[in-house]
Amino acid sequence: MSKKTSAAVSQHDSDVKKNTQPLITHLMAFRKLVISILIAILIGFVVSFYFLCNPLMKFITSPIEARGVQIIYTAVSEAFTTQLKLSLMAGVVVMSPFIFYQIWSFVKPALYENEIRLFRLLFFIALILFLIGIVFCYCYVYELALNLFLIAGEDLATPMLSIDKYVSFLVSFLLPFGVVFELPVAIFIAARMGVVSHKQLTSSRKFVFFGLFILAAILTPPDVISQLMLGMPMYVLFEVGVLVARVTKPRQPKTEIEES
Repeated sequence: MSKKTSAAVSQHDSDVKKNTQPLITHLMAFRKLVISILIAILIGFVVSFYFLCNPLMKFITSPIEARGVQIIYTAVSEAFTTQLKLSLMAGVVVMSPFIFYQIWSFVKPALYENEIRLFRLLFFIALILFLIGIVFCYCYVYELALNLFLIAGEDLATPMLSIDKYVSFLVSFLLPFGVVFELPVAIFIAARMGVVSHKQLTSSRKFVFFGLFILAAILTPPDVISQLMLGMPMYVLFEVGVLVARVTKPRQPKTEIEES
């Protein structure tokens, strides 16, 4: 083998090693992120099960008990498994600051210096919007839907609600509202990445309106009231996202930034 050929082979092996090393580093970092989040959720679950489960159970069942409706369980393990589910959800909420911090630490190296402060603020806004969505749902939509269902069925049968189905029903209300209130943040990120623009969003209003109400029908229990109560805020949040997209400049590629 000639010296030129040997040098070319060595250079090729060096290039392959350089290209492979960042991928392995990213995979190891992602593995560490997943393990850290799972451990955090496990710790939050244990803490919630032993210290928060009973107060939380009393809190979420208070609206139904205040209306004189009896909470029962129909299977031997139903009460226990419901406590496990509730503790798991509470554990995720309790450890969410740590989880968000870990995700932020993973994403931060990929951001430009002028974007770090922006995305830090974005994480805070996303958390606030999620909490506002849950509070809005629990204080207004859930109370309205609960009264509607109980009034509709009071002349038909005596209500005795299964604890597992009641908690599942409550979660099916709260989580979609929390997620949907992130819509302006999602539109901002899409506009920042250049995936969507203000003109595209404006021209597709009627299709978005139709799609959002279909999504609301999928996310909420099968009744018109809850679908409307989710669909209308979703569309309002979409319009907020349109305004956000209007003032958002697409992210410049790194090469353009370096050349400027």
